[in-house]
Amino acid sequence: MREKGVVNMRKKWILLILVGIFMLVPMVNAQDSDGVSVTIYNQGTALIQDRRTFDLPEGTSTLDFTDVAASIDSTSVSFKSLTDPQGTTVLEQNYVYDLVDSSALLTRYLDQTIRVTAEDGTIYTGQLLSGRNGEIILRDEAGQVSVVSLSKARDISFPSLPDGLITRPTLRWLLQSETSGAQQVELTYLTGGLNWSADYIVLLATENTSLDLNGWVTLNNVSGATYRDALVKLVAGDLNRVQPEREELYAMDMMAAPTMTAMPTQGVEQREFFEYQLYEINRPVTIADNESKQVEFVTGADVPASTYYVYNSSIFYGYYGPITDQYYGVTGVTDVQSWLEFSTGEEEGLGADLPAGRVRVYQEDTDGAALLIGENTIDHTPEGEKVELYLGNAFDLVGERTQTNFVMLSGNVLEETYEIKLRNRKDDETVEIRVPESLFRWSNWEIIDASDPYTKTDSATIEFRVPVEPGQEKVITYTVRYTWPR
Repeated sequence: MREKGVVNMRKKWILLILVGIFMLVPMVNAQDSDGVSVTIYNQGTALIQDRRTFDLPEGTSTLDFTDVAASIDSTSVSFKSLTDPQGTTVLEQNYVYDLVDSSALLTRYLDQTIRVTAEDGTIYTGQLLSGRNGEIILRDEAGQVSVVSLSKARDISFPSLPDGLITRPTLRWLLQSETSGAQQVELTYLTGGLNWSADYIVLLATENTSLDLNGWVTLNNVSGATYRDALVKLVAGDLNRVQPEREELYAMDMMAAPTMTAMPTQGVEQREFFEYQLYEINRPVTIADNESKQVEFVTGADVPASTYYVYNSSIFYGYYGPITDQYYGVTGVTDVQSWLEFSTGEEEGLGADLPAGRVRVYQEDTDGAALLIGENTIDHTPEGEKVELYLGNAFDLVGERTQTNFVMLSGNVLEETYEIKLRNRKDDETVEIRVPESLFRWSNWEIIDASDPYTKTDSATIEFRVPVEPGQEKVITYTVRYTWPR
C-alpha cells in the first residue's frame, strides 16, 4: 500500500510540473488583420491568406490565431513568419474547435453542481450525472435523482466557463523564436463554405437579332468567418479536388442559408491563370458570414443574336446492336423547342469569357416592361465560342412524327419511312424549324429517299431545315435503309 501511495504521489508531482511548465509558456493573443486575401473556386472551396502582427517573446510561446473559418481544412494550414522566417519555428500546431454550446458544457460539468430551470418553472439543483441522449440527470444532496429532458429545460446555470472551451474557432501554435518583438506572420489555409457562381441577365431585342448582357458574380459565405476588406479573386474552371468525407459534407449541408446583399459595380479584372480563368475584384470587399454578395463583372450591348426552333422527336442511346423492334423509335413528342444563340467573340461585341452559371432571358413587351422568356444554365464558355440556350417550347408551333413504313428486306437489311408534319399557327410570321433525326437502329445506314434537303451532322444524325409559313403545314418524308453483318 505504501509503494502504491508513493507511485500516486510521483504521478501528482509529474502532473504539477507539466502544468507549471505549460503555465510558464507565454500566451500571445491575436491582433487585427494586416490584410486578407480570399481566392474562391466555384466548387465550394476557398484559399485564405491572412496576415497579422504579434508581439512574440524570445524563446517558447503559445500563439492563438482566432477568427478562422469554422469549415477550415486543418490539414492544409501553413504558418510563416514574414519578419523572421529563419528564427521563428513552429514546434506544434493545433486546431481548437471545442466551442461553447450546451453539449460541450454538459460534458465538461460532469460530477459538478449545476441548476436547471424547467419550462414549468421547477428548479432542479444537484450533481450532474449525465447530459447525453437529450437528458439531464441530476442527484441532489439528499441522493434523489431527477431526469429533465434537455428540450424541456428553459435555463441551465453553470458556475463558470470551464478551461479549454473557446467561443471562436482558433488555430494555436507552440512557437520557438530567437528574438523578441513585433513579427508579421502569414496564415494560409483551405476552407469549405465559400462559393461563387455567375448569374447572367440577357435582354433580347424585340426583333430577336441582338441582345444586351450583364453578368453578375454571386459570392456565398457560410464558412463560419467574416473576411473584412479582403482582396477577392475568383477562379473559373474545373479544379480537381479530393472529395471530403461524408461527415464533412453533412456538416456543410447543415450550415445556415446566407442572406443576400448587392454591391455596386467597381470593376473586375479578368486574366488567364494556368488552365483556368481568374477574376479579381478591383477593390477591397467584406464578405460577412452567412451572406451572399453580388458584383457585376461583364457587360455587353447590341450583341448579335438569333433565335431558332427545333423539333426533335427521335431518340439515340448509342449503337449496341441492331434494333429490329418496329415500335422502338416511337416517342409521341409534339413540342417544338425555342433556342437562343449568340457568340462570346470580340467581333460580335462581347469579347469575354463566360464562367458557368445561370442565364435569365427577358424581352420587352409593348408597354416597355421586360418579361422573362426563358432560363437555363451554361458551362464555362471561352471567348469566341458559341452559346446556345434552350428557352422553352413554342406555344404556336406543333410537330408530329409518324412511322409510315417498316419492312425487313432480309435477315440483315431493314427499311423504314418517317413522315414529319410541322404546323405553324402564328398569325403572320414565317419560321424555320430544324428537324434533327437520329438514325438509331444501326451504324451502317443510307438515306434512299428524302422529300427535302438534309445535312449529315454526325455519324448518327441528319438534320432538315425547312421554312413553314403562317397557318401552313409542312410535311417532310424520308426513307432509311439499315444493313448489318449476318
